[in-house]
Amino acid sequence: MADATRVFEDNVEAAEAWNGALFDIWIEYRNIVAEGLRDHGESALAASPPHEGDRVLDIGCGLGDTTVRLAGLVGAGGHAHGVDVAPRMIETAIEEAAEAGLENVSFAAYDVEVTKLDRTFDYAFSRFGTMFFANPVAALRNVREALAPGGLLNMVTWRRKLDNEFMHRAELVVAEYLDEPEESDVPRCGPGPFSMANADTVTDVLKHAGFEDIRLARQDLPYKIGDDLDHAVAFNMALGPAAEVLRMWGERADDVRPRIAAALRAALADFVVDGGAVVAPASTWAVSARAPR
Repeated sequence: MADATRVFEDNVEAAEAWNGALFDIWIEYRNIVAEGLRDHGESALAASPPHEGDRVLDIGCGLGDTTVRLAGLVGAGGHAHGVDVAPRMIETAIEEAAEAGLENVSFAAYDVEVTKLDRTFDYAFSRFGTMFFANPVAALRNVREALAPGGLLNMVTWRRKLDNEFMHRAELVVAEYLDEPEESDVPRCGPGPFSMANADTVTDVLKHAGFEDIRLARQDLPYKIGDDLDHAVAFNMALGPAAEVLRMWGERADDVRPRIAAALRAALADFVVDGGAVVAPASTWAVSARAPR
């Protein structure tokens, strides 16, 4: 019972983070986030696409960009259902889908980790939406149970920090000025983006969740982190592991923010490409697995 209570409490904190400050930040940087993530998601979809007519689940769908993309891939005879722990994300996704006149998409706000899905799917997808589960085995077991026999899970997760140097550099810069505070009222977003960076860990989680035919494909693709260097600095101070430390310190870190920004500018400067945009190398896993037949 204690473990179950802890998982629930962890989920509440993550939900509060994604439904609060992180939602506002996501909206502010939506264009750059979408552009940065797109190639990694598209590469995974190209390697293991859904079939026309499939019923598709989009896990951690956020504002619904990937759900809409999946709806297009399965066509009018299929359906894409996006779920996310943050009600504000889902509200925005519903509004935008309605405005676009999309009929083969739907959305729901609930936590896959503690809620069994009430329908069956042929295919499940997640673009960076599964790394934040406090108990990924429980969450992915619920996904597996919702898949039809032989149904495919296709998810994209970050690989290790050292292969995503732009985030690692930002984290090291902030660490020079600030340790993680011992006390903070700021809700955390969950285990963090690198919780599934280790191939053995991901494989073990999926096995315990009941999946078979588990495969991981490394994807090394560019990731745009800013329209220019100032934009990249602001983005890294707003979202990501380094930004979470700054969020936890809040106003208490105001005195050092200018120095952190200057140090980040220097750390990210060699990622500037022709035209002024900031584009860094990035590395992800495209993970596929099947529900037993």
